[in-house]
Amino acid sequence: MQEGTSVETPTGQRHVFLGHVRFADLDPLNHVNNVRMLTYLEDARISLLRWDDADSSSRFGDVVVARHEVDYLRPLQMRRDPFRVETWVTEIRNASFTVRYEILDDDAVYLKALSVLVAYDLAQQRPRRLSPEERAHLARYYLP
Repeated sequence: MQEGTSVETPTGQRHVFLGHVRFADLDPLNHVNNVRMLTYLEDARISLLRWDDADSSSRFGDVVVARHEVDYLRPLQMRRDPFRVETWVTEIRNASFTVRYEILDDDAVYLKALSVLVAYDLAQQRPRRLSPEERAHLARYYLP
């Protein structure tokens, strides 16, 4: 499986980001530090929101994280093989959307999380509406 690909589910598709555990990610108990797990989510979220298109003006605008919920289910330890971070969208509103995540491999789910993201205009320092292109991109990964 390639990074940034999609995996079909019975109800739609999830975006897949492949992560790699580094020695620097480990805590004294020899499993990935909880803060590093959030970095894996950030990397997957960036991969989800970046899309390649022939039109170079197509890009996701700025967003800010309004909320995170994280359930740590099992410790993730050092490994040679990559793990997957699967992401999908569960809600799309006028100026915000909700992304869910799972960090997993073929044997276990290590973490489940969600983030509420708000479209933001940095110049005006205020929330903004999602553009039609952004909404269409998010709809590709919408799984209610």
